[in-house]
Amino acid sequence: MRFEVFIPCDILKPLVKTFAIQEADEERSYKVLPDTNIVIGFQYKGRLSVVENSRESKLATAGVTGLTDRYKIFKNSGSIGSVLVYFRETGARAFFKQPLHELFQESISLENFILRAELLVLEEQLGEARTDQDKITIVELFLISRMTVEAPDKLVAAALALIHQHKGNIRIGTLAEQLHTSQSPLEKRFRQTVGTSAKKFAAIVRLKHVLKNFTPGKSFTELGYEAGFYDQAHFIKEFKSFTGENPSQYFSTETT
Repeated sequence: MRFEVFIPCDILKPLVKTFAIQEADEERSYKVLPDTNIVIGFQYKGRLSVVENSRESKLATAGVTGLTDRYKIFKNSGSIGSVLVYFRETGARAFFKQPLHELFQESISLENFILRAELLVLEEQLGEARTDQDKITIVELFLISRMTVEAPDKLVAAALALIHQHKGNIRIGTLAEQLHTSQSPLEKRFRQTVGTSAKKFAAIVRLKHVLKNFTPGKSFTELGYEAGFYDQAHFIKEFKSFTGENPSQYFSTETT
């Protein structure tokens, strides 16, 4: 598989973290772990499916995947090529009028948000593009034509900063208290802007931190305790939902 990362143009930098070109010659299945970014994908050749309970469901050639707190299995056809857009944590808000939490756990067609005729033009342009950079430029121009400019939600930005500062290990009541607000409006604005509740977002950050900071020799009890899990059974359950494996299975695979 080929995976090339591209930095967005200056106009899109506040909203888009990175672009990527992903290509593969052979059919394969692969696991994607939860992350903190909403992603748009444009297939300019081949098809992509999501696999759940051994059942394959073909995805649209232009689609958006919302945040999720559990792993997903994708399967690509042979000779596939995609342009991927990885938004910043509040960046997708500039391109979707709908509250972003409606995308949680979903991978759906962009036809739900954009006229099919516009997508057909974009797909044709991508199919004719000769270079990776040409494809990225086409998608950039498409996004710029659809973006709306609004003032950042400072409350949500402050909540995100605190969640990351605490490595996801913070109660939402404590978060609201530190931000001098009540929990209900914070949750509402957070869901609409980020794509899930502050509680679920913090859980994603917490498990990502566990994966990033594991070192051989550290016990899983210690690992869970450091992440704020005071019940090992709860830690293992959350870890397995996040990765599809228990900690010993996951880390033995990662270190071999």
